[in-house]
Amino acid sequence: MNASLPSQASRTFGETAAIRCERAAAELRAGRPVVVTGGQRRLATLALDSASPAGYAAFAAAADGRHYLFLTAPRARTLGLDTAHGIRIALAGHDFGQLPALAWLRDATAPRDGLHEGDDLDDAATEIARLGLLLPALISVELPAGATPFDGCLQLALADLRSGATQAGQDYELVTRSPVPLRDIGMTEFAVFRGGVAQRDQVAVIVGSPDMAGAVPVRVHSSCLTGDLFGSLKCDCGDQLRRGLRTLKELGGGILLYLDQEGRGTGIAAKMRAYGYQHEGLDTIDADAQLGFGADERRYGSAVAMLRALGVQRIQLLTNNPTKVQHLRNAGIEVLGCVPITGEITAENEQYLRTKATRAGHHLDVDALIMAAQ
Repeated sequence: MNASLPSQASRTFGETAAIRCERAAAELRAGRPVVVTGGQRRLATLALDSASPAGYAAFAAAADGRHYLFLTAPRARTLGLDTAHGIRIALAGHDFGQLPALAWLRDATAPRDGLHEGDDLDDAATEIARLGLLLPALISVELPAGATPFDGCLQLALADLRSGATQAGQDYELVTRSPVPLRDIGMTEFAVFRGGVAQRDQVAVIVGSPDMAGAVPVRVHSSCLTGDLFGSLKCDCGDQLRRGLRTLKELGGGILLYLDQEGRGTGIAAKMRAYGYQHEGLDTIDADAQLGFGADERRYGSAVAMLRALGVQRIQLLTNNPTKVQHLRNAGIEVLGCVPITGEITAENEQYLRTKATRAGHHLDVDALIMAAQ
C-alpha cells in the first residue's frame, strides 16, 4: 500500500472552512448540538427550531442547568431591550413545552429579571442557524475547561465560520446551459450555477443577446414561492419577475438572476411564520423582527459570482431597492443606473409596498402608482 495515499486524500477531500460551516448547519437542522469555539471559550448550541423534547432534555442535563435561550438583537428590540448582541434568558426549570412561548413572547409579558447580554459566540451560533435556514433562537451553554458531555459534537471555530461562510458565498461554478422558450419573451438561455452553503443551484436567465462587455441590463430577483409560482396577492414579486423579463426583452436583452433566498433570505418556513404575524397586524419588517431577523437577510455573493462568470462587470440594474445597488457596488460590480420595476397594487399588498417605501427605503411612490392604475 502506498503510504502517501492518506495524506493525498486528505489534501483532496479534506475539510475546508466552508465544508465545516455546511456540516455545522446540517447538524443544527438535524436537531443536534454544535460547539462553537473562540480562543479558550466554547459554546454548545442547539436550534430551538429543530430541537425535540428528548433532545432538549438531554441538552439541559448535559448543561447541568446552566443553559439559556439566546434571542437576537432585532428580537430583543421588539421587547424594548437595546443590546448589541441580543439577550440570554436563563432556562433552568423550564421544560420544552414552555420554550416556544418564551421565545416568541410579546413585550407585555417580557421578563426583565435574569437577562444577560449575549456575545460574539452567540452571534456565531445565530449565523450557523441562518446558514441552515433555521429561526435565530438558540438554546446554548458556555462550556467549562476540560471534558464535557458535548465533546463528541461537531466543533466549529469562529475563524472558520467567518472565512467559510464568505468562501462558500463566492464559490460558484457553471453546471449547464440550455435554451428555454418563454411565453411572451421568446427564446432565452438558462445557465445553472452551483455553489454556496449546501451547494444550492442558482439560475441566470439570459434574455436575447446582451453585449456582455457593455452595460448589461440585469434583474436580481430573489425567489418568492408564493408570489412567483402561486400568484399571491400579499406581495408584488410575481409581477416584478414577469415585468422584469419583459423589460429585459424591451431593452434589447439582458440577464435575470433568480436567487434561491426565499423570504428575504429567511427561508419558506420563517416566511410563513412571519405571514402569521402580518395577519395579526404587524408589517413585514416588524413580523421578521418578531422572529429574530433583521429587515433584510439576503446576501448577494451568488449574484456577483454569476455575473463575473458570465463576463459581466458593468450593469444597468432593474430595481427599486438602493440597498441592493450598494451591495453589488461594494462587491465590485459597476452599477451605472437603475430602471424601476413595479407590480400591480392590490388591497392585499398596498401596506406591504408602503412599508418597503417608508421603512426599507425602496424608491416607490405608492400613491402615484395607485393614481396611474385608476
